[in-house]
Amino acid sequence: MNLVLIGYMGSGKTAVGKALAATLDYPFIDLDEFIEQSESTTIQELFSNKGEIYFRRKESESMSSLLNIYDMSVIATGGGTPCYGNTMDLLLNSEKTTTIYLKASVDELTKRLFTERSTRPLIAHLTNEADLTDFIRKHLFERAPVYERSEHVISVEKKSIAEIVEQIVLNLF
Repeated sequence: MNLVLIGYMGSGKTAVGKALAATLDYPFIDLDEFIEQSESTTIQELFSNKGEIYFRRKESESMSSLLNIYDMSVIATGGGTPCYGNTMDLLLNSEKTTTIYLKASVDELTKRLFTERSTRPLIAHLTNEADLTDFIRKHLFERAPVYERSEHVISVEKKSIAEIVEQIVLNLF
């Protein structure tokens, strides 16, 4: 079974994904890293040079490829991955895939992302926490209905990575 972690940037998809993969002895795939390797560039450069639409198309194509390659893996998506094109439908309709939404509050995401914003193309331009909070709130309002379609919703609020992994494993097995 491919376990696909979705959620807003900063929700812990990569950190939790690596720990979950290690626990289950599954390969871990970070979708952004997969795209960077296939495109021989960084996500930031893709956004700058080819734009968000190209990047979103590449995300969808890459996700489809990964689902054809792997049967048992943990895949961490980008925050917008399930929200564009038919990617969420692709994930939900795949018999060998289970989606897991790592859910975090606006306040938690702001706290996690403020110091990381220079490495995140969508929020690099935001200079204060109030603007970042507004940005996250707007995005979550738009994206939450897609995220909530996941087969499993796991709150990450005030939980360690180990606690989140344990909750996922208990929900799945």
